[in-house]
Formats: sequence, C-alpha cells, structure tokens
Amino acid sequence: MISRRSFLLATGAAGLLALPARAAPPASAEVFPLWPGRAPGGGGPQGPLTVTPWGSVRNVATPTLEVFVPARPNGSAVLVAGGGGYKRISLDGEARPAARWLADRGITAFVLTYRLPGEGWLNGPLAPLQDAQRALRLIRSAAPRYRLDPAKIGVLGFSAGGHLMGMAATRFDLATYDPVDLADRLSARPADAALIYPVITLEPPYDGILSRRMLVGSKPSADASARWSIETDVKADCPPMFLVQAADDPIVNPQNTVIMETACRRAKVPVERRLLPSGGHGFGMGRKGSPTQDWPRWYAAWLGHVGMIAALTATDRTKP
Repeated sequence: MISRRSFLLATGAAGLLALPARAAPPASAEVFPLWPGRAPGGGGPQGPLTVTPWGSVRNVATPTLEVFVPARPNGSAVLVAGGGGYKRISLDGEARPAARWLADRGITAFVLTYRLPGEGWLNGPLAPLQDAQRALRLIRSAAPRYRLDPAKIGVLGFSAGGHLMGMAATRFDLATYDPVDLADRLSARPADAALIYPVITLEPPYDGILSRRMLVGSKPSADASARWSIETDVKADCPPMFLVQAADDPIVNPQNTVIMETACRRAKVPVERRLLPSGGHGFGMGRKGSPTQDWPRWYAAWLGHVGMIAALTATDRTKP
C-alpha cells in the first residue's frame, strides 16, 4: 500500500495564492495553471497540448484548471475530471458538459486537465493525484474570489477520471508533494464524490483495462495493483459517494461500482449506487432517449441531499 507517512518537507510558504496567474482562456471560461513553476518530480512531454477531433486532449505539459462560473453562484464548487484511460482526457465529451450542467445549477465548476502518467512524468502514477490534490487546495484558497464555501467543494469524475477523483476522495490525507505556497497548507479532502462508470479496482479479474496498463504497466506486481486500487483506501472519514454505471458497460466491468459500494458500506461511508439497465461506457451527462439520460436527475437529487444545492430545477425535480 502507499505509505501514509508524509512526503512533505518543512518549508516556509511565501503567501497564499488565490490562484496562479491566468493563462489565455477560451471564451467560455478562465484557465489557470496548477503549479507556479514546474510540476513536482519533473519530466513530462514537450510541445503544445494535443487536441483530438472529438475534443479529448493529450500531451499535457502544463496541468490546468478551467473555471465555469454560474450566473448566480450558490457557494458550492465541484472539481471535474474527464476519463480516457489515463492516455487522454475527455474534455468536450465528459468534463465540460458536466461543468456547464453544474454551473446551470449554481455550482462553480473547475475542469481539471491533469498530467497523464504515460507521458514521461518522473512521478508516474502519482502525478495525476498530485494535480488533483493541488487543484482542491487551490479551489479552497480561491473561495473568497469565487464566493465559495470552503466546506462545499466536491468532485465528479468519469471512467479514469472517476479513478482519479476516487483517489482524491480516499487519499486526501496522503502528502504527495512538497508545498509550494500557503495554499498547500489547506485540506485536500473533498466534501463529496460522484464517480461515473469509474475505474475502481486494478486487481484481477477486472484488470484488463487501459487505465491499469497506463498506471502500473502490463505486468504489475500484486502489490502495485492493490496500491493503486481505490477500494483499498476507503475509510470512515471519506466523503459521501455517488456511483453510476451501466449493466452492459463493455470497458469497465460493473463489478467496479459493486466493489466500491461494498467498501464504503464496510467503512460506514454514506454511498448511493445507481445501476442503469443499459448505456455502455462513456455516456457523459447522458444520451437522450436512452436510460443514461436519467442519471443527472439522480445526481441533482443527491447533491441536494449532501447540501451542495438548495433546490432542484423543474427538470431535476421530475422523478425518473
């Protein structure tokens, strides 16, 4: 298992950053780099971000946060991570539609473009978790700027992004990098976690997936597979969990969410699991005319239950 002994060195921080200097944003949002200099550990790809025709990205040399601010912020925030097997990140297919959906409900959304472990980062599989922890701390440090309640910062992840947000929700107390400023003194614990068709376990017989190969290789040791599986770190102080998967998911076996639900119940962590009768994998915020269109309404109700939104919209209030 990953050691819980702190990796941190006692260093003085220069001052609390609200957020780093802004990069050039698209029209829809602000974009900020996560780190004021090089990301921890060094390494990584060269050249610009590569964007695929379907709106996924790779060659992530600079991890970033993209901010979607609601017209009327309600004080809650959600960090969103798209999937892609840790080989790419689905921004236009998963993360940005989710961010817009959240912003429509008053929740300030932060889309995370995280480092991909197969792109030469010396910290390997630890690099995405470092980015997720840093992102949560930066969001907390920026609470006054975005009118946020620091106690209402959740996470939402899809597929491999669900694995990453699962790590953020279960390993928030694992110190993974040396602090770079006072923001790193803040908690990295999310208030809640929604994991949508997530990769949970990297252990047999559910390990024949791209995420496992990108994180721990084609022939990992049993220890490495267990170390990077989410269920092995579920504990009583983890945040409430919301899980969604389709029964016919051909990419991530539906037992993944069963395993996570079981681990949560064993640790007495509040958990809600929803199994769609069909829908496959990669359905994002749902496909119209299929069972997958229902899950955002369940998510909205759950967000109300955990205190992230005060009232449902007319559409969300409709019972599935």
